[in-house]
Amino acid sequence: MPNCKSFLVTKAERKLVRRRAQFQLHRDASCHQNFFLQGKAPKEIHAILTETLGEHATSYAAVKNWVTQFKRGDFSTCVVPRPGRPETVTTPEIIDQIHELILEDHRISAKSIAEQLDISREGVGSIIHEDLELRKLREVGPEMPERGTKTSTV
Repeated sequence: MPNCKSFLVTKAERKLVRRRAQFQLHRDASCHQNFFLQGKAPKEIHAILTETLGEHATSYAAVKNWVTQFKRGDFSTCVVPRPGRPETVTTPEIIDQIHELILEDHRISAKSIAEQLDISREGVGSIIHEDLELRKLREVGPEMPERGTKTSTV
């Protein structure tokens, strides 16, 4: 039976994986560019990379795309941000606004926060759980009795 902890990934580990992937993409593009400038065809480039990197080599389709890009005269190997919808709403300002709303009213719902800040409910949930590291909104509120314990009233 696998250990459940092996499936849990922290935010820092996800960031490291993204950086590693970006580095590998840049490295691969630089290799493609070098081979292209030597006059090699996409099939030759892919064969060399497969022989050198084995299963970690880029796909033939990716090699063809890079070579096509180089033929057009675009030798940029950096990933350029594309216009359109932003990847995430997780900015320090949004995180601070959500944190302030929770501190003001610990019984506020994620739906209410989403409506006030005009972001998705899933985005609010992600910020609450991953960035603020809260499991429940009431964790920041006044002390609540534990479930199942009786409180005495006099």
